[in-house]
Amino acid sequence: MWIADGWKDYEVLDCSGGEKLERWGRYILVRPDPQVIWDTKRLSPHWEKKNGHYHRSSKGGGEWEFFDLPEQWSIRYKELTFHLKPFSFKHTGLFPEQAVNWDWFGEKIRAAGRPVKVLNLFAYTGGATLAAAKAGAAVTHVDASKGMVLWAKENARASGLHDAPIRWIVDDCVKFAERELRRKSRYDAVIMDPPSYGRGPKGEIWKIEEAIFPLIELCKSLLSDRPLFFLINSYTTGLAPAVLAYMLGNTVCAEHGGRAKAEEIGLPVSSTGLILPCGASGRWEA
Repeated sequence: MWIADGWKDYEVLDCSGGEKLERWGRYILVRPDPQVIWDTKRLSPHWEKKNGHYHRSSKGGGEWEFFDLPEQWSIRYKELTFHLKPFSFKHTGLFPEQAVNWDWFGEKIRAAGRPVKVLNLFAYTGGATLAAAKAGAAVTHVDASKGMVLWAKENARASGLHDAPIRWIVDDCVKFAERELRRKSRYDAVIMDPPSYGRGPKGEIWKIEEAIFPLIELCKSLLSDRPLFFLINSYTTGLAPAVLAYMLGNTVCAEHGGRAKAEEIGLPVSSTGLILPCGASGRWEA
């Protein structure tokens, strides 16, 4: 497992009974987590000191209950700053477990010794975009949500990256990649964080099991003659890490050599010493 253990402003304090207790800077949140199927003694005293609690509804969805939580606040990861706010379906605008991937590809970009162009699809609020830009890459950030792209721009400004070479694109990721192929655009690295299920701007249905392999094949054709890395993230239950490695092996490795590997990613739990699984990542590197 690849573990995001470099945080100072974020911490999983405890987890039990379908919920995780997290510290986001100064604030304590309780959120549901489908991986936490055990119900053991709650060891952390912070369960009673929470600032926000997302209650899952038996009918689907849920709602927040707040206890002295601001509308927005910020945390840092190394040299990056991220604005946070609780919004629908339990999210805060950041997936802290992804820091293990930011560190991995950041080192690759810095060590490349040449200009690196990165395509970041389903780029959300810009965690990977900022990490790549901070390492020195020129990044094309693509997300279908205008609100998420604006949020990512705010994070870039807060991180001192307002003048970094980042292209901000509001578009359907597949359609943008198809147009880039027709334009003969090329990238040295691709990052993608596709949803399990979603709808495009015109109601197109996205199902990861049906759409992910064609998208990888499409993006393989966008790679330059000297590609550096290819990263796929998945939060889809039932999609084993090995599947990500097989897909990369049958596409990127088949054309560019190198090696593909996939693992679960996780976060350490401070009260128990356990590692909380948080999805999977597949990595290809030259």
